[in-house]
Amino acid sequence: MDLDAFRELLTPLGQEALDAAAQVAGDDPVSAVTRLRRRYDAGLVSAALTQAGLRLRAREKFGADADLMYFTPAGLEQATRREVADHRARRIPAGSRVADVCCGIGGDLLALARAGCVVEAVDADPLTAAVAWANAEALGFGDRVSVRAADASALDPSAFDVLFADPARRTARGRTFDPAAYSPPWPDVLEMVAKAEAACLKVAPGIPYEFLPEGTEAEWVSYRGDVKEAVIWCGALAGGVGRRATMLPSGATMTPDPGLGAAPTGPVGRFVYEPDGAAIRAHLVAEVAAAVGGRLLDPHIAYITADTATPTPWASRYEVHETLPFSLKRLRAALRERGVGNVTIKKRGSAVDVERLRKDLRLSGRESAVVILTRIGERPFAFVCGPC
Repeated sequence: MDLDAFRELLTPLGQEALDAAAQVAGDDPVSAVTRLRRRYDAGLVSAALTQAGLRLRAREKFGADADLMYFTPAGLEQATRREVADHRARRIPAGSRVADVCCGIGGDLLALARAGCVVEAVDADPLTAAVAWANAEALGFGDRVSVRAADASALDPSAFDVLFADPARRTARGRTFDPAAYSPPWPDVLEMVAKAEAACLKVAPGIPYEFLPEGTEAEWVSYRGDVKEAVIWCGALAGGVGRRATMLPSGATMTPDPGLGAAPTGPVGRFVYEPDGAAIRAHLVAEVAAAVGGRLLDPHIAYITADTATPTPWASRYEVHETLPFSLKRLRAALRERGVGNVTIKKRGSAVDVERLRKDLRLSGRESAVVILTRIGERPFAFVCGPC
């Protein structure tokens, strides 16, 4: 879909075609095209069906709002889900004037507008900028939002209360994990931050610690156990804690305990705990271990063990039924003896190919089990567990 085709979707005829496409979005593609081509030209049919399909996919991220919004395939893939964007936006004071310098299709600027901010946004791609503006209008935020096609340098951070930046993390070769390859590049982002009174930077959760500016707060956010992003809070928005882990939808948050040293290590107990990914990324595993009275199996691997079952929202708990030095033959025999046919395999510090192992186990029983693969020191182990 190009810019002209998108603009046609916004016309009365385009809206009519989009409504018609929504009615046939789940039908056979050939049948859907044939039905719509009786009333609309080929270009409009293609744009309307594409948009209807994207709206269906977008419901997982945007809920009911998706039925009113507009998307591009890349924009939807890269967009922040609403619960995460709303969590982030709530930290920015209502009434703040925000410069959104890489707005994408507008998921974040919508959250900022919902939180009471006034947003001036730019995106380098004209189609993406047009989609973002259409989304603000569709959801009733046109009076709080302005969007135009321009480079990030078009906005002066010093003229706003808050700078918001979500630099693109894709290149022509695909996703990049190197901040120097972001667009804008990380040095350019930091130049903008230096001019801002306060800033919020959305980055990949795997950002290396050496790229975090001094005096900022880095927050890792997970949603239902899946780490979604890291947020770097700068200037007036930095909380002074350095690192933070947040779990959604509960909103539970954890920060470093300054009186806590490294987590102890010790032998395998009755239970193994797997910390939430946000706590692991934020280097808060020692805090989780202290909360459950546990110890690490290995000082370099984020599996905690304990002799008692302590409820915590910060870790999944598994009861250890059997501990084995890892070998395919031993593990297969142990699972077959227990009648296991359905197995969930988890690993940290293990080089085992999980899908290959699953096939090689050749299980056929009726019971279920969790297998945890890890190493303790240089020795590989497998724990046969049940969930708690």
